[in-house]
Amino acid sequence: MKNSIILAILLILLTAGANAQKVDQAFFDQTDIFFKKFVKDGLIDYAHIEEDANFQQLIQSLESADLSGTDQSTKIAFYINAYNLLVIKRIVDNYPLESVFSEVGFFASNKVRLEGKTVSLNTIEKEYLLKNLPDPRYHFVLVCGAKGCPPIVSFAYRPEEISQQLENQTRIAFNNPYFIRVDPSKRKVDLSQIFKWYKNDFGGTKESALEYINEYREEKIPQDYEIGFYTYDWSLNEQSMDMPLSDLKNNNAGRYITSNTVPKGTFESRSFYNLYSQTFLDGENVRQRSTFFTSTYSLVYGLTNNFNIGFDLRYRRVNNSPGSSSFLNVFGGLDDPNGRQGFTNIGPKIRWAPTQYLPNFSIQSAFWIPIGQDLEGSETRPYIDWDGASWLTQLFNDFSVGSNFSLFTELDFFIEDIGGADDLNRFSTPVTTILSYFPNPKTTIYALANFSPFWQQDFDYFVQGGLGFKYQFNPKFEFELLYTKFTNEFLQNNNGRAATYNVGFRFNR
Repeated sequence: MKNSIILAILLILLTAGANAQKVDQAFFDQTDIFFKKFVKDGLIDYAHIEEDANFQQLIQSLESADLSGTDQSTKIAFYINAYNLLVIKRIVDNYPLESVFSEVGFFASNKVRLEGKTVSLNTIEKEYLLKNLPDPRYHFVLVCGAKGCPPIVSFAYRPEEISQQLENQTRIAFNNPYFIRVDPSKRKVDLSQIFKWYKNDFGGTKESALEYINEYREEKIPQDYEIGFYTYDWSLNEQSMDMPLSDLKNNNAGRYITSNTVPKGTFESRSFYNLYSQTFLDGENVRQRSTFFTSTYSLVYGLTNNFNIGFDLRYRRVNNSPGSSSFLNVFGGLDDPNGRQGFTNIGPKIRWAPTQYLPNFSIQSAFWIPIGQDLEGSETRPYIDWDGASWLTQLFNDFSVGSNFSLFTELDFFIEDIGGADDLNRFSTPVTTILSYFPNPKTTIYALANFSPFWQQDFDYFVQGGLGFKYQFNPKFEFELLYTKFTNEFLQNNNGRAATYNVGFRFNR
């Protein structure tokens, strides 16, 4: 029995030794071939990597690599190449995606195989390299899959050249006006967030980081310049391509994420048409109908990838009529005191994505200014909108759930009728959740639930739920339909019923 156990242990050790592969020149040659094939101008052709046999062999060689007996230069070159290859592997496994932060735990989760172990990308960078083989120049050759990183090179890092390659890439990065942004007119320099996140690798202060940078700069930056940090661009460092949505394997990946900011220099235009109609019993027990048609037109522009500006414009029609009448009467001739129409609000808006760690989280805020007269109505004119201004702030987030679902959440802070005649602002905090299903990359089917409490002396609320449909004709144009059922205390107390019918269009340029 004892001899059998010893023999089994020996067989396991021999098998492990047979699977392990010494890192040799062939690994660096194959890595060089891969980067030359798929990297151009610092961008990567992710779309065509998955089926590449050389790439699959490289990933297998990383898992079985054996660095025992190798010198320091070989370890440094191997770990740099390994990091860059495994970042690409993680992206390809989840491709297409907008950012590495679209995948939760991209850097921190133990999801890559290296030297027979399951490790995280952070482990390779922070332990294997920065801790065990310290050199701040690694920050300019380790590429995190984002455009904010120094551009990835189209060659392998090699043991016999690694010192000079580190020197060259650091020098290239520090003389790149996009990476080190100098503005002599303002006597200011903006640095990459890398110098903030890893400040101890550069002396611990902004001033010491500038001294380090100047060691490699052809044109030195004066030490008395103001030093700041620009926003890191976490968008994917991929080569531009036009992939038909029908070619996507992950239906979730083709969708347009409503909560995102629009990229710098682009526009998003939206028009949304909401028809709300309710019937109820009045004080004389006679059924009445009130119908509102609201058209909202929105335009936002990307000042940066993380900050957008724009405006909203709202047009409304209202019709009050007997309960037996059709809600479509709101589109007919509107005569006081039963109906009216007009533009009611216009105002600026902003949308901001405050952190790269939640790439689908954004904050949107709009301030609507009334542009009509006597909007709240009178005995001879119906209500169409508030006489005072309104301020709406919305917190959006979106979570992918597998390949075919997502969960959208929204929390609003809404103040209405600011400065109105009654001097009583209405404050509400609507909460919305939307569960979406993607049967294919172009189509979305979703369920919506909303609860809106009004925090006032006489507490009020409304609740609505419904089903919607979206279709992307292409990534820039989308069509939407939504139907919801609606209720509140007034409707419940007066045998009322209400519903909304909605149509929306989105266009990006």
